[in-house]
Amino acid sequence: MQIPAQMTVVEISQYGGPEVLKPATAPVPQPGPGQILIRIAYAGLNRPDALQRAGNYAPPPDASLLPGLEAAGHVAAIGAGVTHWAVGDAVSALLPGGGYAEYAVTDAEHALSVPEGMGMDRAAALCETFFTVWTNVFMRGGLKAGEKFLVHGGSSGIGTIAIQLAALRGARVFATAGSADKCKACTDLGAEAAFNYRDTDFVQAMKEHGGADMILDMVGGSYIPRNLDALANDGRLVQIAFLQGSTVELDMTQVMTRRLTITGSTLRPQSQAAKAAIARALEAEVWSHLATGRIGPIMDSQFPLVDAARAHERMESSVHIGKIVLKVA
Repeated sequence: MQIPAQMTVVEISQYGGPEVLKPATAPVPQPGPGQILIRIAYAGLNRPDALQRAGNYAPPPDASLLPGLEAAGHVAAIGAGVTHWAVGDAVSALLPGGGYAEYAVTDAEHALSVPEGMGMDRAAALCETFFTVWTNVFMRGGLKAGEKFLVHGGSSGIGTIAIQLAALRGARVFATAGSADKCKACTDLGAEAAFNYRDTDFVQAMKEHGGADMILDMVGGSYIPRNLDALANDGRLVQIAFLQGSTVELDMTQVMTRRLTITGSTLRPQSQAAKAAIARALEAEVWSHLATGRIGPIMDSQFPLVDAARAHERMESSVHIGKIVLKVA
């Protein structure tokens, strides 16, 4: 595989709105020990990309400054010590950054084989969402079969995967979304019920079902105390983002009296070993279901790499259902 010296990328020219994403050229990175270089076919979009673009989510010190936390493509080169990948292998990978480009490097342990029969566009939409859902809902939250699980933003990339994985593992799934079409998308994926937050109080709706054993929330702000109200005794609130803000006044009394748990995590700052462990768990527990088509990413739209600004505009409009990807190759 011929590797050029330069590649097309989309960079953050300055902090701001989608318009600051500009096509540029940059040197092709070289894989270090334990890393692989991927020739990217498609790259996935995620909310952290927009946060980084706005100056609110700095990449780790050793990561690319380019946005992009997941991609699919083919291994173009391998670093020292990598034995389980070969040049030409098709991979779906979690990236430390750098996905808005023709080539990117990542830890070899953070890549998984593209599921049999799955196109590269869908494979590019897997890792950031599956890693995030798996670590928060199952590893940290401990969701079990039969438990009632409420997913906020059920029609988002994260939400659609959380619904599918929770239903697959036998939980009773509920969701919130912002329109009738989005609510239907949630129930089509396996949610028992979906509540339009514009006209339904999810707290009251969940209380009618006995309260949620677990809530996955990316809204934050005013939702945080309402989430606690919507939990059953011994329930868990798992926080993964703060679209409405991270600061709120909270009376912790019911956390104590009702034995509630508040937890959560972000993926990018976790150690290389922690991400590798998530990858191996997904490989063992989830990846075979992707190959059969029982679960999979819900695709909203795709844009050429150089139109990343338009892709961000769609993501931030919140009209999308499922994942948005950039076509690179």
